[in-house]
Amino acid sequence: MKGVIVCADDFAINASVSLGIAKLARMTRLSATSAMALSPRWAQDAPLLQGLRGRLDVGLHLDWTSEFALAAGHGLPLGAAMRRALLGGFGQAQAGTVLERQLDAFESQWQAPPDFVDGHQHVQQFAGIREALVATLARRYGALAVKPYLRIARPPPGLADIKSRVIAGMGASALASLAATAGLRCASGLLGVYDFGGGPQRYAALMTRWLERAPDGAIVMCHPAQAAEPDDAIGVARAQEFAYLASADFALAMQKAGVALVRGVRLAPPLESGSAEKPF
Repeated sequence: MKGVIVCADDFAINASVSLGIAKLARMTRLSATSAMALSPRWAQDAPLLQGLRGRLDVGLHLDWTSEFALAAGHGLPLGAAMRRALLGGFGQAQAGTVLERQLDAFESQWQAPPDFVDGHQHVQQFAGIREALVATLARRYGALAVKPYLRIARPPPGLADIKSRVIAGMGASALASLAATAGLRCASGLLGVYDFGGGPQRYAALMTRWLERAPDGAIVMCHPAQAAEPDDAIGVARAQEFAYLASADFALAMQKAGVALVRGVRLAPPLESGSAEKPF
């Protein structure tokens, strides 16, 4: 059996997402979820996860691009955030302040550090943000025996389509190298990237392929919701993902692929500095 982290993103983005993630976690169909701590729902929805403490990794879904980030005053639309990252990067001092605020918001409800940090639309890898993130985690949690781990949005060999290459090219290898220097663990790769189209049968086929090809220690991300919210751009896809992940077909696909759901404590120690893979 190979250990794989199945992580549901966007906890607290809306009620249906939070309820769906909590239900799947209780069914042991997930081993992690990342929370949008800037959302007003985080305080309301965090209790849904309390009974899963110690059985489910609960992390911070670092946010620079959602309506919550825009309301907080630091947010940018994704395109503008990508341009800033590519044309000089974000200011590290300001990024550090935003990071501290989101970590404080997470801990105020969870009463513990995050098990991991990833990013809404993969902003954790953007220039300026990634440097501030690693420095902040090292300073804030450096004395912990088990420090938060990081998601590196880099596909395993043979699974890199155009979208996943663009995501990885925004700083996956740079973040992995920084994390190695700071002694922070990282997942071995990320699967689950697609365009949210194609319907239930396509999603089932994609998930089967991701599970079969996932290396030990990889993350398969998903975006389930109990039902489609009318104002959610990917609401229909979320509901389709939930239906599949709750089904016997998903359990059978994991069994056939030799996958055991694991938490991040199973991740390998950090690589030596400079040993991260080359960027795409």
